[in-house]
Amino acid sequence: MKYAVLSDIHANLEALDAVLTDIKECNFDRILVLGDLVGYGADPNLVIERIRGIDNPFIIRGNHDKIAAGLGSSHGFNSQARAAIEWTAKTLTSENKEFLTALPAGPVIIDSLVEVCHGAPFNEDVYIFDEAVVKKSLVTSRRLLCLFGHTHVPAIYEFRNQKILYENVSGPWHQIKITDNNHSNFIVNFGSVGQPRDGDPWAAWGLVDTETGIVTWRRVNYEVKKSQAKILAAGLPPELSQRLALGH
Repeated sequence: MKYAVLSDIHANLEALDAVLTDIKECNFDRILVLGDLVGYGADPNLVIERIRGIDNPFIIRGNHDKIAAGLGSSHGFNSQARAAIEWTAKTLTSENKEFLTALPAGPVIIDSLVEVCHGAPFNEDVYIFDEAVVKKSLVTSRRLLCLFGHTHVPAIYEFRNQKILYENVSGPWHQIKITDNNHSNFIVNFGSVGQPRDGDPWAAWGLVDTETGIVTWRRVNYEVKKSQAKILAAGLPPELSQRLALGH
């Protein structure tokens, strides 16, 4: 099975369309979406409709999806994120809000190799950054490969012989081969489609080939200025527009 993996689209239609075009050029069987379809960006309805138009995707919710659907509070958000999610909740059609409400929470086991979550495999809202959270995520994941989002930063963590190994991911293309020969397991983040935060403004997504064990990170350029202009036209915080060009 070959999975195309998207996460953290954040209502950025231009980035999503660029990624979907790139995906069409690759050989894949199914698209996995790891949450946060909405928030920050100016096209929540169109992004949801694009995703709903994909043939047989598997989708889990993100924290912004949950709050936009009225299933959680924005209390922990900064002022810019809070303003955006409140605008999103008012802008969503009733049909699209119902769609977000029905999305399952992670973690979810996809097959004998792959598990997916938005935040961490033990808590959908936790960010995987510090060593303690990384270790707990590696220990609690239930498959050789756990795919996560939420941080907007591409990453690979491996747990081998009770040691955490980290590999930096950068550039427009990166690839590894995973194997359980060393009694390892891996947690992987492909980065964000709609709001990268690793210093690279290009939209990020990934491929997983369960037959070969090959995991591939891909980056795609898109019409950043168009997405920025839409954010400003919608009256959303200008900082949300500015950061798109900076990739942070």
